Amino acid sequence: MSANTITECLELVAERAGDPTPLIYERVFELHPEMKHLFVLDRDSSARGNMLAEFLECILDLAGERAYAVGLLQTEMINHDGLGVPPKIFGTFLSTVRDVFRDVLGADWTSAMETAWQDLITEVDGILSAPAA
Repeated sequence: MSANTITECLELVAERAGDPTPLIYERVFELHPEMKHLFVLDRDSSARGNMLAEFLECILDLAGERAYAVGLLQTEMINHDGLGVPPKIFGTFLSTVRDVFRDVLGADWTSAMETAWQDLITEVDGILSAPAA
């Protein structure tokens, strides 16, 4: 997987859409309306923004140095399960992010981006399905 391609994609999305948080969570709630109630107190979307920022930093680490991403993903899946987010839904977040980014970039979405994001999704799926160490 290419950290440079993922970074390039994030930069292009930021140029085009600014903060993608509203777009991503709109899609999450379209796909999983039962999750919306978990954000009832997040009136200014700051919790959503913080979670997305942490998630994007995690995937950049996973695509790069791999200093902490594996442990963080496994831990957060357990934490989110305790909050009422089933592992299956937690595991679909990355593909939702990818789909939103693909929509934002439209014709500028490249085959390299598609490959890098699919590699990342496959990697995260493997991490989330592996027994915690």
